[in-house]
Amino acid sequence: MLKSVAGSMAILGFATCATAACAADARNGETLAKRWCAACHVVAADQARGNTQAPPFSAISKQPGFDDAKLALFLLTPHPRMPDMNLSRSEAADLVAYIKMQRD
Repeated sequence: MLKSVAGSMAILGFATCATAACAADARNGETLAKRWCAACHVVAADQARGNTQAPPFSAISKQPGFDDAKLALFLLTPHPRMPDMNLSRSEAADLVAYIKMQRD
């Protein structure tokens, strides 16, 4: 119950951060993606390959129900298959903004 309350509060925090002052920086997200994610994910169109078990950012961005806040929360929560990147909330938002750009 406590985890679901904390998760809901985090999603609410991301959702309320939609003002210009909280605008995500996709360029910083690209830097983070190349530093933390490119070893496993294809993070850019010019990247030759990633790990076959990790989806490319373009596929992540095109998933039905893509939700910025949920993805940011996922990035902030350590997972066994991903390194703990110890991202700040703004860095997670930046990374999500970059992933979202990969739809094209």
